[in-house]
Amino acid sequence: MHGFTRRRVPGAPGRARRLGHMYASLSQPSLKAALWDMDGTLVDTEPYWIAAEHDLVEAHGGSWSHEQAMQLVGQSLMHSAGILQDAGVRLEKREIIDTLSARVIERIKEDVPWRPGARELLDELHGAGVRCALVTMSEGPLAREVVAALPKPYFEFLVTGDTVSQGKPHPEAYLTAVERLRLSDPELTIDHCVAFEDSVPGVAAALASGVVTVGIPHQVPLPDDIRRTTWSTLAGRTVAELEQLVLDRARAASGVAAAGVLLEGAN
Repeated sequence: MHGFTRRRVPGAPGRARRLGHMYASLSQPSLKAALWDMDGTLVDTEPYWIAAEHDLVEAHGGSWSHEQAMQLVGQSLMHSAGILQDAGVRLEKREIIDTLSARVIERIKEDVPWRPGARELLDELHGAGVRCALVTMSEGPLAREVVAALPKPYFEFLVTGDTVSQGKPHPEAYLTAVERLRLSDPELTIDHCVAFEDSVPGVAAALASGVVTVGIPHQVPLPDDIRRTTWSTLAGRTVAELEQLVLDRARAASGVAAAGVLLEGAN
């Protein structure tokens, strides 16, 4: 065009390259792993736990209400054992955990109460090559019993309550899972991972770890929190929806980074 002179904006090529790299990364597959809570999310074992707690407290001459039981949903077993001691159970915490776990395992061997849509979504994730890990405060023996009842080896590994030093709502269990996933994929980050949780402590742990978090409330309602996505059920949910959640996270992060780059160049 005659009379038109291109004016060079200082720093523009560098900013463009950086922005281009960020936006290009959005077109790449971003969902790499799904991290599953177990009790209340994968399986509806909370009634089994509540019945075991009730029987144990009554055996020691106490009473155990539904409201008291709801306070333990999603908590670590060691924390729960302390509450049961306060309710009158005259056993060491380790004995309480072993007693409760044994009773729940007995029930699981009779019937595994899968949550609606959980196995179907697991199967779709498996078929899509998305890695899955179980992140639960239940201990290894119970978790392995549940996983053994699945038709395929969906879970690459288990992070259980007896393998971490701090239970939910602390993020250690989720951070441990991400670290293990990274052993075979160093490029994987928390932004590539989605967690499924049903309880307040579980959601808090997932959010604190930084992974994309989906809350599926079951026994206890979840407080409003814009940092997570809430689904009423896993039934009918798809891998495509999870990929979109991870992509939305990446776009939001890229938008913030892009704004920072432009501001930096303007200064």
